[in-house]
Amino acid sequence: MASYARYVALGDSQTEGLWDGDDTSGLRGFADRLAERLDALSPGLQYANLAVRGNQIRDVLDAQLPHALAMGADLITVCIGMNDMTRPGRGFEQALGQLDELHSRLADSGATVVTTTFPDLARILPIGRVLGRRVLAINEEIRSAARRHGFALVDLYTAPSMTQPDTWSPDRVHGSPRGHMLFAEAAAEALGLPGSSHAWATADPQARPPSLRSRTYSQLLWTQNMLMPWLWDHLRGRSVGDARAPRRPVLTDCSPT
Repeated sequence: MASYARYVALGDSQTEGLWDGDDTSGLRGFADRLAERLDALSPGLQYANLAVRGNQIRDVLDAQLPHALAMGADLITVCIGMNDMTRPGRGFEQALGQLDELHSRLADSGATVVTTTFPDLARILPIGRVLGRRVLAINEEIRSAARRHGFALVDLYTAPSMTQPDTWSPDRVHGSPRGHMLFAEAAAEALGLPGSSHAWATADPQARPPSLRSRTYSQLLWTQNMLMPWLWDHLRGRSVGDARAPRRPVLTDCSPT
């Protein structure tokens, strides 16, 4: 097993850890969970989380990636693109080009890179049917980059566990605490960590399918938490993440923040 000295997580609210804890008690998220697992296997890991809620691919290219490279990261996880997919307008094709550039720069870094496809939103969120073609397009870019550059790949799109309600927070976009645990286990498998397996992808046979009421509530939360903030900030010429800083901007040990 390869050991890592400096792990840097890049991304948006999913990597920041939303819905796994809160801003008052503190967030955890899959990246923190993965860092703790890595540190348990090889103590002394230094870890930074540069993810910012609302960030898009361009933000990772312009701000997060340069910081990760300056830190000399030898392990990078990247999960970005949800905000590009869900934004109305014609910017998605440009975002795919930016993602290709991001992948090339990650490959040039020399770090081990773990990337991930997006789940089948049509199976977990009503608006997902509208976004279906975008999900397929961005997933193909991510898979292609993993093949070209030798990235470790977590394929959430095909995993039965990713269609179950308890994997997701009430908005069906961000992971629940259980979801973040599964994401971390999936990354551990992609890295070939001791004790990892593909069990994270298996559906829980005891889980109940989502009710019509819960699906409707999820749609309302998506509108409230993702669409409306974007519309408001777009009118003001701002981005959702403009006023926020990463919660773990420098490399530190894996003790709680």
